Amino acid sequence: MLFNKSPSPLMMLVGALIFSPVFAQEAPSPLQALQNFGIGSEQIAQLERGEIVSYDVSETSQKELAIGVAMILPVALPQIVDYIKSGNLNAAESDIIASGMLTDNADLNSFKKFAFTDKQIDEAKAFLEAEPGDEFNLSKAEFDSLKTLQAGLKDADDKARLKAANQKYREMLLQRLQAYRKSGLSGIATYSRDGGTADPAAELRSDAVNSKAWARYFPELQQAWLNYPAALPANASEQFQWLNRSVEGRPTAILAHRIMVAGETGGIIVSRQFYVGHSYNSSHVVAGGLPYKDGTLVFYSIRSSTDQVAGMGSGLKHSIGREQMKKEMIKRLQGLNKALKRKAAPVADRD
Repeated sequence: MLFNKSPSPLMMLVGALIFSPVFAQEAPSPLQALQNFGIGSEQIAQLERGEIVSYDVSETSQKELAIGVAMILPVALPQIVDYIKSGNLNAAESDIIASGMLTDNADLNSFKKFAFTDKQIDEAKAFLEAEPGDEFNLSKAEFDSLKTLQAGLKDADDKARLKAANQKYREMLLQRLQAYRKSGLSGIATYSRDGGTADPAAELRSDAVNSKAWARYFPELQQAWLNYPAALPANASEQFQWLNRSVEGRPTAILAHRIMVAGETGGIIVSRQFYVGHSYNSSHVVAGGLPYKDGTLVFYSIRSSTDQVAGMGSGLKHSIGREQMKKEMIKRLQGLNKALKRKAAPVADRD
């Protein structure tokens, strides 16, 4: 059972309180920020030894897994911001099969590198034959369109089925991207389940409302995030991306949206996966960093929704799920630390 391998938190960097030229109030000191997350003196000592510590993040439903981690990176904040803007964050993640940025005029060609391979023909066939349930996250209209497509493939060989599956999935991804860009959270179609639905839009709205630590300092950003496509704060930039990530050994289509605000005194990234192909419903990440001595104090928190942790035994499932998610987050922070050190090292010192 997968307990959310969700967000590539590295796609977003660092923790829930990061500050730029525009605040609702004065930015907290690093010590105040640590106290806000319940990180005490013992954990601060761990951070200063280069260790990664975790902190609690409230969960708002039986389906949600949430946790935060923090680390002091031995590089200055501007170097981290430049690294993120360069688009290198996915490079160190072994579970990413392919990815691509999505521009304002994205079309089907923008998804041409998203594909089931010849070795994934069984996955492609399962997609074409999908029905409401938990194997694929699709809306009723999407399932109905697959039925129509399948009817025309009765005598098709594997090559034709693979081509049809890839083309159809790309069309669905483009339609979901366009709907979200036009209407924001209200444009996200529900996932049709056997006898019910899952609502990623409601989950993401709840996540944004309940991420109060960063919203206290960035109320304009929170409102823009909740009401997207409302205008963003003047100093904010945004990116859209598609991912093909291996989750539970299966290729997984993901559509992600992130907004970053950065300045001399800190930076913040908020990111949401507003479509996920299977295994979990959605994810919401808040990441940020504050200058700390000669380095940067980095935080990041994840809220992720998955049907797998609801129902009987929910408490145990949550405990296991959080631990698995924490391990993945730590692995990615360690990867970021290694990549930044490598980038900062003189050429002669690099492997």
